[in-house]
Parts: sequence; C-alpha cells; structure tokens
Amino acid sequence: MVVLREGMCPGLDADLVRDLRAADIKTVEDLVSSDIEELARKCSVSYKALFAIRRVLLAQHTAFPVSGADLYEELLSSTAILSTGNPSLDKLLDSGLYTGEITELSGGPGSGKSQVCFGVAVHISYHLKQSVIFIDTTGGLTAKRLLQMLRSETSDAEEQMEALQRIHVFRLFDVFSVLDCLHGLRSGRLQQASVGGGSVKAVIVDSVSAVISPLLGGKQNEGMSLMIQVAGVLKTMAKDFNVAALVTNHVTRSDSGEVQPGLGVSWSHVPRTRILLERVEKAVGGGSGGGSSSGLRCATLIKSSRQPCHIKEEFDLQWWSRSEGGSSRKRKLDQTDS
Repeated sequence: MVVLREGMCPGLDADLVRDLRAADIKTVEDLVSSDIEELARKCSVSYKALFAIRRVLLAQHTAFPVSGADLYEELLSSTAILSTGNPSLDKLLDSGLYTGEITELSGGPGSGKSQVCFGVAVHISYHLKQSVIFIDTTGGLTAKRLLQMLRSETSDAEEQMEALQRIHVFRLFDVFSVLDCLHGLRSGRLQQASVGGGSVKAVIVDSVSAVISPLLGGKQNEGMSLMIQVAGVLKTMAKDFNVAALVTNHVTRSDSGEVQPGLGVSWSHVPRTRILLERVEKAVGGGSGGGSSSGLRCATLIKSSRQPCHIKEEFDLQWWSRSEGGSSRKRKLDQTDS
C-alpha cells in the first residue's frame, strides 16, 4: 500500500489529503478503488479535479510490461560495482556492492555493522571520489569518527575535507522521517547532493530495523505497510538512480536457536544480498581463557543471486580505521596527523 501524501501529483495538496483521510481514504489503493463522485461530495472538491488526480495516480502506480531483452540491455549499461575497500568483503560480495540493488548487513550488538558502513562510506568518498547518502537512525555516526578513518588514508587535510563533503548525513529516528527523506531524495535531492562532488553512488541506512522493528508485532498492519513502503522506495531509488543501497538489520533467533536476520519473512525478500556478521571468539593475551579478538569478525553470505550461500570470510574491522584502536603505532599516526 502507498500512503497518500501532499504533492504526489498536481492538485493533491495538504487540505485535500486531510479531507481524504477524514473520509477514510488513506492510500492510493483506497482512492483509485473508491466511488469518485461520492468522494468528491464528501471532500467538497470538484468531480473533475478528483478524477484527474485519480488518473495521474493510476498512471504512476500501474505496471507496464517490459521485454526481457530490454531489461538485460539496461542491466549491462547501468550496473556498476563499488568496492567496499575490504578485500574479504568484496570477495564475499562478488567484487563489491552492485548498483541497482539492496545489500543487507545483519548482526547483533557489537558485530561491526555500523563500522563496516562507516568504512564503506569513507572508501567510496575518498578512493572512488563519489558521493554517499548516509541515513543514521541510531545516532552512532560522528564527523570525528569519519575523520579518524580518513586520517588513516591521507594526511592531507584538504583531501580529508573534500571526502567529508561527499558524505551527506541525515539523522532520522522514526520511520516517517526516513520515508520522507527517501521520497525527497527520489524526487530530486539525490541530484542536488551530486553538485560539487561526484555523483551519488550509494545510499546507506544504518539501521533500517531500528525504525521498523518497534512497529511490528501486535496488530502489525501499519508497521508491515510502512516496512513495505521503505523497501519499495529503496528499490526504486536504487534502480532509477543507479545507486547501491546498503542497509543494516538486527538479528533474532529461530525456534531451533539459530541466529537469523530480523524483520521477518516479508523483509527477507527485499535485499538481493544478505550478509551475517559475527564476532570471532579467540583466545587472547596468552592465557588459558577465551576472549574476543577486538576487531576480528566473521562474515557469512546467507543470500545471493551470484555466489554460493553460506560461504564465510574473516576480516578485521580495523581495516578501515587503522588510526583508531589504541596500539602505539595508531597513537603515533593520530599525533602525526593532528
């Protein structure tokens, strides 16, 4: 279901949206399937104007057939592969993030999902010279953290600032704000973000589950509808603007106790590729007890249209942030760059 919003088409202003909602018309489906003549009387609007709005909405939301040959030609001409900057992850992803698709990173707290997103944003911005949209729904992203990562790539302050300017951050903490932002990007803000830097090649949402999972459960209807809308706009944006979408998700446990991505079966069909991140537990410090090596992670491919599933790669989170962490070498780097 697509929720009716102001500005979706000419004539659909805030007053009319309010009147339609008062008449229990909340979605495009509600409007196009309603009795237009009766609805026009309820909303005190002309039949002709409401009919025109209905016709535009039908044109916007009705699928048209496309031949397989056309789809294949479009794929060949438009798909690009963006390196994550990490060889192990690139190997798992069959060379990197594919534009036109949604890739998901799932994992528990401390699994490194956000750190990977930060590293990917820095790599695309600095090495590939392309712009990145970063939607932060948890408040975890800071300029200081990005700068620390960039300092491990270059000591040139001007290059660092240029790379930072190519990362456009939106801090949004509810699903309605996220939807408004995504619709705004699709309507033109994506091209505006490309001005003065490389074109936008990646949209990162960290985390998509943080704003959706609180709405699921219980009645579910509204939460499920909003989740499907987020999925729909991400998919169309990725395809229409030839960008790679990277999202993060929490994990749950199945009845058998197996760790699995959250948001349920409906969401599982949304990402083209899904990776599960987990800490690698190893003995540290030379003692007999076990512990977690601070940056070592295991990435498991759990869904892919290009690679065999359940292949694994280990990598170190410090790959993208060699100036962070606390070793004497890293502290020297920070002091040199400060």
